[in-house]
Amino acid sequence: MLNIFARASVSRVTDPIGAWLLRRGLTPNSVTVLGTVGSVATSLWFIPRGELFVGTVLVTVFVLLDLIDGAMARAQGGGTRFGAVLDASCDRIADGALFAAIAWWAFGEGEQGLAAATLVSLVGAQVTSYVKARAEASGLSADGGIAERAERFIIALVGIGLHGLGVPYVLPVALYLLAALVTITVVQRILAVSRAAKELGT
Repeated sequence: MLNIFARASVSRVTDPIGAWLLRRGLTPNSVTVLGTVGSVATSLWFIPRGELFVGTVLVTVFVLLDLIDGAMARAQGGGTRFGAVLDASCDRIADGALFAAIAWWAFGEGEQGLAAATLVSLVGAQVTSYVKARAEASGLSADGGIAERAERFIIALVGIGLHGLGVPYVLPVALYLLAALVTITVVQRILAVSRAAKELGT
């Protein structure tokens, strides 16, 4: 949902940065890989150790590189097919690392309910992306949903970051809300595929 409303505003900031990085000899694919490696490393190192605020800040920095690689691709006149596959694959890896790290921390703290909610979000996020990819491979559309990648990251990172600063109740609210929203999004995507199939008579 945020992808639709914020894209133009974000592009005004990221496009000049992307063009500058291209002039320095970097490629969109290298920035994609760098962002993913950084996001995975900081997620799995800091969050399970209970360094939630520091982990949140560092993960956020590397996740923002995902916006920059798209800007670089646009500055080149469009991305490549390989770049699109690499970007999507790296997104799934980064998603999995973040939610796995949160679940790991929650289990270590004896918070089985929070760990279960996080695992629901992890599975739901992967299924959401898979439904879209599988639908598009079949010539159907499955866009939209109440909690796409941007929303998932914002809710999760705000929740764990504020919890790391000692704000009470915010993390359970964030993780249980996220589990519910991700589940709804999976249903929305499947319904979108169903409508697209009916329109095409398939």
